[in-house]
Amino acid sequence: MSEADASMQVELDSGKRVKVKTANVLLRFDKPAPADLMTRAHALAGEIDLDLAWEFAPEGEFSFGDLARDYFDAKAGPEQQAAALLRLFEAPHYFRRAGKGLFKKAPEEIVKAALLGIERKKQLAAQIEAWAEDLVAGQCPAPVREQLYRILFKPDKNGAEYKAVVEASRRSQRAPLDLLKAAGAIDSSYQFHWRRFLFEQFPKGTGFPPLEAPLIKDELPLAPVQAFSIDDSQTTEIDDALSVNGLGTGTVIFGVHIAAPALAISPDSPVDKVARERLSTVYMPGWKLTMLPDAVVQHYTLIEGRDCPAVSLYVTFDEATLEVRATETRLERVPIAMNLRHDQLDEVVTEASLTGEAVPDYPFAHELAFTFRLARHLKAAREVVRGKPENFNRPDYNFRLANGGTAEPDGTETVTLTERRRGAPLDLIVSEAMILANSHWGGWLAEHGVPGIYRSQASLAPGIKVRMGVKPAPHAGMGVKQYTWATSPLRRYVDLVNQWQIIACARHGRTAALAAPFKPRDATLFSVISSFDGAYSAYNDFQHGIERFWTMRWLQQNEVTELDAAVLKDGLVRADTLPLVFKALGCEHLPRGAKVRVRITGMDTLTLELHASLAARRDEPAADVESGPEDDAEDDVADAAPLALAIDLTDGAATEAPPPEAGAATPA
Repeated sequence: MSEADASMQVELDSGKRVKVKTANVLLRFDKPAPADLMTRAHALAGEIDLDLAWEFAPEGEFSFGDLARDYFDAKAGPEQQAAALLRLFEAPHYFRRAGKGLFKKAPEEIVKAALLGIERKKQLAAQIEAWAEDLVAGQCPAPVREQLYRILFKPDKNGAEYKAVVEASRRSQRAPLDLLKAAGAIDSSYQFHWRRFLFEQFPKGTGFPPLEAPLIKDELPLAPVQAFSIDDSQTTEIDDALSVNGLGTGTVIFGVHIAAPALAISPDSPVDKVARERLSTVYMPGWKLTMLPDAVVQHYTLIEGRDCPAVSLYVTFDEATLEVRATETRLERVPIAMNLRHDQLDEVVTEASLTGEAVPDYPFAHELAFTFRLARHLKAAREVVRGKPENFNRPDYNFRLANGGTAEPDGTETVTLTERRRGAPLDLIVSEAMILANSHWGGWLAEHGVPGIYRSQASLAPGIKVRMGVKPAPHAGMGVKQYTWATSPLRRYVDLVNQWQIIACARHGRTAALAAPFKPRDATLFSVISSFDGAYSAYNDFQHGIERFWTMRWLQQNEVTELDAAVLKDGLVRADTLPLVFKALGCEHLPRGAKVRVRITGMDTLTLELHASLAARRDEPAADVESGPEDDAEDDVADAAPLALAIDLTDGAATEAPPPEAGAATPA
């Protein structure tokens, strides 16, 4: 519209006028109108052959006008020049910007590489499109099947397989898990859960490298006891045994004997590296993944009929009052007289037989009677410290699969569930003996100035969790001054670490801090705590999930349609006779503790969701039952939550993805 020395007035298509610096003007023209010019320039730009333009372009710097005159004709007008400018900007792989309106040819090898990259992207896009079409049509491409767990739980969001699943889910309006199941990528719910766990926790497989069990070189004295262990029949890693000497004399010596692999295995040895990588045995119905190879375990396990190396705690009690008179820790060989089994004795080792009200007809009857009396005494003393009794109102459950634990399950086995009441006599005997040893050894390490790995809980207030650390601190849940894990060194790595430290105390006494493998503030201990915490939580989560799967299979196999349950909160209920928490429609406004009967309306063993609705109330409406920390349902809420996926259906989407179908897994 007008022009000064360094600027000009320009009128836009909208009629608005703006001031533009002359230095920023690339092209001057009188006609056609700007809108027409741009329309024609865009059309012309699409016709420019980039290969030809690159070949015609000068070797040095050139302007877009120069290219227009070389490509079209010497009198190229505004339309051709604008077209050349647009095309040059569209092709940075052919032409590099060198200034305002100036460009330079890219080297031939750069052009070829860029064109190859563009072609690959086109092929990749076509591959994603083809895979997405297959998935929508109900067919799973082999690459997607092979990457199934990575796609769902640890995806590379730039990966073609992931993008194909996202695109197919979006097109089909189906949740990813539903889509993949329908396409045949998942043909077994059990294998899905199992393979997912292995993918996340054992990416290198579950096999062990070739290992030989180190020999114990110490000359250990033979203990003057006849010890017995109490475990389940399927237990192969027998870590602990008990002994009782002096019954009827007024002074009883109670022995807790722990298998001693730490006498042979040294830190950073090949066996230790395997144990530190696994950190714990993984338990599940009908199968387990041991922390150590079975051949190694059998060298140190407390099997009957052998004199087994052990770290022993001897506590001398007044037989009448059960007052502690002395304690001693020894490294020795312990004769294991018998491996008692829970599943064979739980029905006969009753409270009545242990207290003399019934005739005991089982081995070590007198020793078990004393240990039961002692266990109740120890438990009562802890409860005084706790400030409240321990609540064993929820049972544990035994899962038995038809395979007998001899082969890896495939998910089709018949499952049997039996209830085992927590706090049953044999359970109580073992648990109190282990608490006694773990608490004593924790204090013993502290007395010698030797660091260990402790478990502590500041209080029983809701939300206060158990923590792990290297300093002794009270454990409110246990009701003890300090607590370690040192009684399962064949099954938990933390116990093995603590056993090394305990052995140093037993060997060196007051100078143990100088000889112990781990010194105060040793970074290795903090590393072990961090690794163990993560692995142990993941293993427990898997165990809870796979037990939920087998519980649902039990419902299917027994054609159960109704369950008795108690209300927790927010519509959650807990089955009375099964380890199962789930939501039941109609229970949302019922008080906590209300007794109900629910009707099962559906279940999905893939997402582990059980659908149910209220059938009837089994009690009179009453006031809400106050809940304490011991019957807190937070863990149950997590167990009842649907399976979480790492797929985001909004990835690369212009609009919001459809919500998942009812009963489908929830993307996280």
